[in-house]
Amino acid sequence: MNLLLLFPEDFVGETRARVDGRRLEEIRRIGGNQLRAGVVNGRMGTATIDGAELEVRLDEDPPPALPLTLVLALPRPKVLNRTIAGAASMGIKRIYLINAWRVEKSYWKSPRLSPENLRQQCILGLEQARDTVLPGISLHRFFRPFVEQELPAIAKGTLALVAHPPASEACPRGVRQPVTLAIGPEGGFIDQEIASFERIGFRGVNFGPRILRVETAVAAIVGRLTPDA
Repeated sequence: MNLLLLFPEDFVGETRARVDGRRLEEIRRIGGNQLRAGVVNGRMGTATIDGAELEVRLDEDPPPALPLTLVLALPRPKVLNRTIAGAASMGIKRIYLINAWRVEKSYWKSPRLSPENLRQQCILGLEQARDTVLPGISLHRFFRPFVEQELPAIAKGTLALVAHPPASEACPRGVRQPVTLAIGPEGGFIDQEIASFERIGFRGVNFGPRILRVETAVAAIVGRLTPDA
């Protein structure tokens, strides 16, 4: 934990807070009497241990959000946690989990899709990256209505890309404009799905000859798109 993320209910005074559970255990593990801290969706600074409480001083803004919207075909449940935490740590603030032909129906019944679990994975990512702003995550179980009716407005004014290994165009590097990036499930989007993306202005791009796992693909492609990464 590189940042202690605090919530409004943790505060017992204007600058005094108490934590318990996992966060308290982490504080004890780290040791020392001062650590980096921040308030969810707010400012950052330091927390000084004062007996059973923390004296909190917030005098910094969180790092800027990554100007990238992630449209992600729902991965396997055991991969979902790592992918969401990783996306949050990279500064992605809008995540759309969508259905696709190669997404198994059983994935949508996983308890890992609960709002509580998704929020917890975002928190872990923010703690890792020293950020305070929670991403917004929405679930869309029907591919065509989302892509045809909602995604055009979401991607408007951005560079819209869909990762597709057979595509002839290479994924661009160091893009200096907002991006909407769609990444498929294991095995990728099928041709009909790629055609749906292309009809609303997305460009299919490849990331070279290697086929990557979902969590690796997200990190690798976002890193390639991000200037000075």
